Amino acid sequence: MPVGLLGRKVGMTQVFDEGGQAVPVTVIETGPCVVTQVRTKDRDGYEAVQLGFADKPRRLATRPERGHVADLGGKRQRSRQAAGVEAAVKADCEPKRLYHEFRTDGEEHGLAVGQELTVAHFDGVAFVDVIGTTKGRGFAGAMKRHNFSGQGAAHGTKKVHRKVGSIGSSADPSRVFPGLKMAGRYGHVQRTVRYLKVYRIDAENGIMLVKGAIPGPNGGYVTVRRTNKNRFKQQQAAQTKKK
Repeated sequence: MPVGLLGRKVGMTQVFDEGGQAVPVTVIETGPCVVTQVRTKDRDGYEAVQLGFADKPRRLATRPERGHVADLGGKRQRSRQAAGVEAAVKADCEPKRLYHEFRTDGEEHGLAVGQELTVAHFDGVAFVDVIGTTKGRGFAGAMKRHNFSGQGAAHGTKKVHRKVGSIGSSADPSRVFPGLKMAGRYGHVQRTVRYLKVYRIDAENGIMLVKGAIPGPNGGYVTVRRTNKNRFKQQQAAQTKKK
């Protein structure tokens, strides 16, 4: 089973199914991703696979970022080798802009450091979860942030149409309760859209089409993983697709 992939949101479009119905889909540039680390329970205390996506220019990468994926032969490394400490296996690739770990506790993944994964890794998967960062809206008012209806718009209402209104109680308790919905910073938070149907996979161009919308702006980085919802339905859909 695939552990997951990293990608970039291209945008939304629509395709037509066999019945001629328009289906809204999101185009995701999925991979290629490089396995940069493989966590083991003996060494790290847990099992996981770390993937890297999107090359970062070397002139913008720091030495630790370059040393994470390539052998730089530093002084500390030479001293550790002289002491008999086994050096970690490097992926021998360019530094990446995005890294993410996928937990694989008790699962057989068969991946090695330096291996490259493409969108074909998800061939046969019917549904996925997509994790992204929503668009940042900055400091927003209560109507935009919490979908308030606002105050009256008649002639008797002064310039308070988009105001929150009363926020406190009377003399008792004479304070504002914590957690009250008010104006504030809106957006730029991590969100997960679960159980999205994989509508099409274009392995040649590294493109995945999923039905529906995903969080984030066009060009934003996303994480695509196998869904943990309705596993039984997912297995049924995969068997139907094979038939």
